[in-house]
Amino acid sequence: MQIINNYLYALNSPLMDKRWILHKNADTESVKSLSKELNINPKLGTLLFYRGVSTFEQAKQFFRPKLEHLHDPFLMKDMDKAVDRINEAVVNGEKIMVYGDYDVDGTTAVSLVYSFLKSFYKNIEFYIPDRYNEGYGISFKGIDYAKSVGAKLMIALDCGIKAVDKVEYANKMDIDFIICDHHRPGDSIPDAIAVLDAKQEDCNYPFEELSGCGVGFKLAQAVAQKNKLPDKKIFDLIDLVAVSIAADIVPIVGENRVLAYYGLKKINTNPTNGICSLFKSAGILPSTEKDPEYFFTKEITINDLVFSLGPRINAAGRIENATNSVRLLISTNTEYAEKLGAQINQLNSTRRDLDTNITKEAIAQIEKT
Repeated sequence: MQIINNYLYALNSPLMDKRWILHKNADTESVKSLSKELNINPKLGTLLFYRGVSTFEQAKQFFRPKLEHLHDPFLMKDMDKAVDRINEAVVNGEKIMVYGDYDVDGTTAVSLVYSFLKSFYKNIEFYIPDRYNEGYGISFKGIDYAKSVGAKLMIALDCGIKAVDKVEYANKMDIDFIICDHHRPGDSIPDAIAVLDAKQEDCNYPFEELSGCGVGFKLAQAVAQKNKLPDKKIFDLIDLVAVSIAADIVPIVGENRVLAYYGLKKINTNPTNGICSLFKSAGILPSTEKDPEYFFTKEITINDLVFSLGPRINAAGRIENATNSVRLLISTNTEYAEKLGAQINQLNSTRRDLDTNITKEAIAQIEKT
């Protein structure tokens, strides 16, 4: 009954009222000039203008994203401190705990950073909080677990920007924190070793709309640059960023557009075991052609990530625990990945049935009132 009441509350919430806000005061001359230079319809020029595209060069980057368009990760506030602390942990053989939220953005972020660090450092593990027992973000239980296994450094992904009390608790436990978040900060910033969040007022990073996994990618990129690691170590994981961008509905402009473009390219040509197994469970199978243009029988698009992949990854955290989502996404064993993919697909079916039943019960309750 409580679930139904919550659902009814949501239906009656002002948040359910859709409001379309249309721009009425476009810079007519700028749109006209852009449309003429690109030889496109003025309506398309207007759409581009409101996506921050007002010059030929910006349009070129918008339609032809390149990896060199990615920003230097060290432009982000505290990035140097974060990299130095990770390097210190590696040199000293300290256990590192990679911690993240239980949704798609959090689990892809954990999978990316864990896989990247694990490729050259073995004293590392990950932790995903339980949605129902621990709730969103950094938890005291998670910190206690890190202490119990001897972790000296925790890397929080897609959460932590407002966890002032949790970081203070960790400091007393002699555990350092690196926070990688993309949410808006509160009045106080946690006393962590490093706080990576482009939305901080004193952060001059050129792009504020990264996903949580995107921030994790920038951290991995910075560690790779500092230690002169091969680019392949991070760009092999770019498909995870594309999944997070799609599922978290962040704007696909600027740096996100580059990451999404190349992430989709990798998914379509050389998907990871976990992503492949999830698409198989969704009925999108590998191509059987000799030299297929795409790995699957169709081109995978952002829509496929939003409506096929995202709900399946989310289902594990909603029905059971999102730890299996990470295990799937980091798996290098095809057989194990397909087994986990089938289990997660079953959880997604259960989740859909629950949604359907709750909706029916809610409508029935509405009709009685």
